[in-house]
Amino acid sequence: QVHLAESGGGSVQAGGSLRLSCSASGVIGRGNYYCVAWFRQVSGGQREPVADIDVDSDGRGSSPKYSRSAAGRFTISKDNVDSIVYLQMSMLRPEDSGVYYCAASGNTFCWPRHFERGARFDYWGQGTPVTVSS
Repeated sequence: QVHLAESGGGSVQAGGSLRLSCSASGVIGRGNYYCVAWFRQVSGGQREPVADIDVDSDGRGSSPKYSRSAAGRFTISKDNVDSIVYLQMSMLRPEDSGVYYCAASGNTFCWPRHFERGARFDYWGQGTPVTVSS
């Protein structure tokens, strides 16, 4: 059973930074590769992609991809020792507020279908809220 757990959300003023963590327990595509992504959801809306990353069979992350809004301000990365994917968010804006979810699918790299609103993934975390005040 795979379990994803996000942490690191909170309240910050505009221009500040937060680092979100996605910790994976269980086995995700052991010996294979997988796609891990971060999504943001605002109340009443669909989950929108923020960033994703390919993770190879050695657990190394590569080919990060970002939404237009996140590019240049956010960085997605994979810890090579632990099964943790980070989302470093800088220069935060009020419109970055929402609940951030981590998602993962095994035996696949990230494809365009993974970077869409309402994309389907095998596993989802419970979300961590982010509030950016002006």
